[in-house]
Amino acid sequence: MNSRLASVERNTLETQVKIDVNLDGNGAASFATGLPFLDHMLDQIARHGLIDMNVVCHGDLHIDAHHSVEDIGITLGQAVAKALGDKKGIFRYGHAYCPLDESLSRVVIDFSGRPSLFYQVEFKRAMIGSFDADLFREFFQGFVNHAGVTLHIDNLKSGNAHHIAETVFKAFGRAVRMAISLDTRMAGIMPSTKGSL
Repeated sequence: MNSRLASVERNTLETQVKIDVNLDGNGAASFATGLPFLDHMLDQIARHGLIDMNVVCHGDLHIDAHHSVEDIGITLGQAVAKALGDKKGIFRYGHAYCPLDESLSRVVIDFSGRPSLFYQVEFKRAMIGSFDADLFREFFQGFVNHAGVTLHIDNLKSGNAHHIAETVFKAFGRAVRMAISLDTRMAGIMPSTKGSL
């Protein structure tokens, strides 16, 4: 099997982001974003998605984390789309439920080529440590827009804000892993009646 690799850089006046991915990896990852809690969440994607990932971001954190989080989502979406290529032979759809103690989240994804985000996650407090929980939506919106996916994220049971975030990112990693996996019965076949995704 040929490894599905990509390296993408995004440079703006607000951020400089570089992301390398190997979709056929084992979850090895390194992060240098200046945002430790985001690094922890990205590690969930890598570990549970079995995606090797290196993420470096130099952003205007003296303002706030918004630009960095959004641009990392954008760049990761671009990298995954690039590594997938024409998407022939993939399962296309993925879903996962992940619990962590009292919290439970569900993620469903379709590598449809049509960007659309449905995000139903409410945090009981605005900050998780020093991280603004509102920015998770910005991360996923950036990913959706540039990976070209339909993504449904629902927190079904909630409690501790850290637990909620972790269930979302673990479920996201698992759902992505399922969707991008290669289906031996679909080898070389486009998983769409349209003939393209």
